[in-house]
Amino acid sequence: MATGCCGGHLRECSAEPAAGVAAFPGAAEVGLPSPPFTPAGPSAVRPRNRSRSSAARPQGDSRDVHAGIKSLYLTRSVKPKSNLGIESMPSEMLIKIFSCLDTVSLLAVGCVNRHFYHLANDNGIWLKIYSSCFQPKKTLWKMKSEQTESVSLGCAALHDRKPGYWKKEYIFKQIAVVKARVMQLVKPVDPYTGLPCKNKEAMKASGLSWIIVLKDKIGKEHVMEEANLSFKDTSVTMLWYSTDWPCLDILSTLKLFGVIPLLPDQSRARSKNGPRYRSLIAEYRLANLTEKSVEVGADKLVRLFCLNSGLVVGLWKVKNEIAFVMTSLHYHQLFERSTLGSATVKYALPPHKPLLDDVDPEYGLHDYSLHLDMHGRSCTYLCGTFKSLFCRKDDIADEYLKLTAVSLKDNTKHLPLIGTPSLSWETDVFKGNVKDCYVMDVTLLDEIGKPFWCFSAPVCMDLSSTASGLYDYMGHIYTTDYADSEGKVCVELVWLEETKEYFIVNLVLYLSTKKVNGWFGTNY
Repeated sequence: MATGCCGGHLRECSAEPAAGVAAFPGAAEVGLPSPPFTPAGPSAVRPRNRSRSSAARPQGDSRDVHAGIKSLYLTRSVKPKSNLGIESMPSEMLIKIFSCLDTVSLLAVGCVNRHFYHLANDNGIWLKIYSSCFQPKKTLWKMKSEQTESVSLGCAALHDRKPGYWKKEYIFKQIAVVKARVMQLVKPVDPYTGLPCKNKEAMKASGLSWIIVLKDKIGKEHVMEEANLSFKDTSVTMLWYSTDWPCLDILSTLKLFGVIPLLPDQSRARSKNGPRYRSLIAEYRLANLTEKSVEVGADKLVRLFCLNSGLVVGLWKVKNEIAFVMTSLHYHQLFERSTLGSATVKYALPPHKPLLDDVDPEYGLHDYSLHLDMHGRSCTYLCGTFKSLFCRKDDIADEYLKLTAVSLKDNTKHLPLIGTPSLSWETDVFKGNVKDCYVMDVTLLDEIGKPFWCFSAPVCMDLSSTASGLYDYMGHIYTTDYADSEGKVCVELVWLEETKEYFIVNLVLYLSTKKVNGWFGTNY
């Protein structure tokens, strides 16, 4: 019946224009719902001049009116969507749900919005977590007294504390527990290196890892998480490789961070989505990389470019794009640099207070100990210790102290290398070794056994133009040089073709007098 009535109205409106249509302008164009057309009376239905109106009106207008009024009856009414979701639930129910989450998930849900943040800071939830982890459990004979004691303690702890108090207490307690565990591991010191013996175990206990963040010219960041780690006696070498490196031309900076979880839990796997703390270690400029950095080596597939502070960027020869990023960090104060800095500021080393000595006229010139490691990330070519290094006052020249560990004249101290030095690298598909390139780890201790000068950096071996003047060795001479603001290292090696091995025939360290005077309080 309703359809027939609608059809009757449609036929009547298509033949005669009605005044009621003008009451709803634009209905045919936009399809807005409006009251159905009903004639107001005989005068409203009857046109003044039927024949004149029909002749002047185009046929398309009647079709538009027909379609517009038809749409009024066929368009479905839009009902407002009900706002049903977890945010509309009562706060008491949400707190009950949040109490079933673990600590990492509870911290994550507090980042959703302000309402969830306040609910996730509920002292009742965090007091329960804190008590289950740290508060000692008291065993009482009577069950009723045990329950009464726990309830009264909980009420006092809840009502007398500000919201979020037990959350902060739990986090600080967790950090203190991990710090105490790490301090126990780093307490034993190796007498040869002057460094903690269990660095690897301490890093694992704290959950310490390292990431690099590449930033392009428009400010977008690309984070590389997973690193292939190689632990040595005095350093750790990290290698990042991926198939999703951003284009080198759009990159501006690279930042190296130490990362530790806010809540290190030994019972669960590390998650990069959990709350973590970043500490800036180094920052590098990538603009004009091939022009402003030093090429330390190459093979058939990649070229290695070394930036300051020991960062190596491997570029594909064909595409001139990033293949991998490698860096080597010395253990000396690595924990402090990786955990005590901020996301924008590096950790500042505390100033050294010199221990003055007015008795020794050559104070600060003798009894140095050198521990030297030469490795290629996967292989170790030399690991040795040189003691009782000294420098006479007459040998101080050009603001440098000269410490000779291996002399050309004393062939009894010449050292062979194990294997041929090369720096190994790998990606998802390829592996390789860059010859005549390796990582040098230098640990120089002062006369009381404290680390005086430490670094870990990639270096290359350059073929010398001069022939060997040594009677015991007939072969090509290679040199390796390293220099920074605190000193220089010069190494000479001879290649023996008969035995296919390298011999170190000269190893000299040059210490800056500025470094020595600042450390010992002298005036050389």
